[in-house]
Amino acid sequence: FLSIVGMAAAAIVERHRLTSSTHGVTLTVFLLMPQSLLVGAGEAFTYMGQLDFFLRECPKGMKTMSTGLFLSTCALGFFFSTVIVTIVHKVTGHGPRGTGGWLADNLDQGRLDYFYWLLAVMSAINIVFFTIAARGYVYKEKRLADAGIELADEEAMIVGH
Repeated sequence: FLSIVGMAAAAIVERHRLTSSTHGVTLTVFLLMPQSLLVGAGEAFTYMGQLDFFLRECPKGMKTMSTGLFLSTCALGFFFSTVIVTIVHKVTGHGPRGTGGWLADNLDQGRLDYFYWLLAVMSAINIVFFTIAARGYVYKEKRLADAGIELADEEAMIVGH
């Protein structure tokens, strides 16, 4: 959700910057703070939740492997973001009057605000799919309890009880 709001804020700020630059107005860098805070907070919540999920749901002897899987999913996310930028640049790169499309080299000739709106829509679609998947997921503790298997408390095992 924070990603959606952050991308919408980035689109609004970029549209304001684009409009202001045509009138020769110089803007402050502090206009980038809202979307940076929103996206950063969203990533922090996502990473903490994702790492907790991997550590909680993995088999007992595979904690290190689950951390590696977590980092691999982060790397895949960065790879797919590069793919999205490449696709958007290819599709919109031949804009009117020979401009560079949405992601032009000169920001005043591009439409970065459209790109941010695209990311907001993609994040909204993602949250719908995530919600569907999360509603249907059953945690390991519940699956094992339904099968009649009780998990040992890790703290009790360490103390020796």
